[in-house]
Amino acid sequence: MQKIIAQMNRSPLMQRWPSTQSEAFALDAQTSSLQASFLSSRTPEAQLHGSLSPTALSTPNVIPPLDIRPTDLAPVIAPDRNGQPAVFPMQWGYNARSLLINARVETAAEKPTFREDWIRHRCIIPASGYYEWEHLSAPDSKPKTGDKYAIYPVHSTMTWLCGLYRIEAGLPHFVVLTREPADSIRFIHDRMPLILSEDHLFSWLAPTTNPADILPHAITDMTFLRIS
Repeated sequence: MQKIIAQMNRSPLMQRWPSTQSEAFALDAQTSSLQASFLSSRTPEAQLHGSLSPTALSTPNVIPPLDIRPTDLAPVIAPDRNGQPAVFPMQWGYNARSLLINARVETAAEKPTFREDWIRHRCIIPASGYYEWEHLSAPDSKPKTGDKYAIYPVHSTMTWLCGLYRIEAGLPHFVVLTREPADSIRFIHDRMPLILSEDHLFSWLAPTTNPADILPHAITDMTFLRIS
């Protein structure tokens, strides 16, 4: 994670984001050995939790986790001008008539908002996992939320979430792609992020790849921990 944050801080884009957004990642690479983050779809509390470096988990001087919420700045991996994976600071959410934070894999190729990005602008959001609140049906048929869970792949220290990105007013914004949930977490929510193993990240990022060919490799072996 230390290397990820250092790469993002060196990006010229960091100077173009408002200081209130970029200062959260202005960390001293000499003293911060781990930056954790959890992604959440709920603006006040929902978060993405993620360690961005598997080796960083065993290093000293661990700093508190960073929870990333919609509209926050996050380190995102996308191809650079030479087609090589690089870390960029991106804001979570497309600004449309309302803030769009997710895109469905089933319809992203068809929706005008996401169609071009599905083909040309795919990205990876590194994390330890993500938070979700259990969705319940109340007696009056109105949806309500229950317990909060941290969710992550089984036997993995990393969660590689798939997303799309676009440029708004000269700055990059991203959304997280979602799919049908794994059976083990279906009781929590009827959607989950599209997650890949490290072996398929380069193919996902490559503009020449048909993203539909990567979908069968999505990780669905998930585990969870009730937070509250």
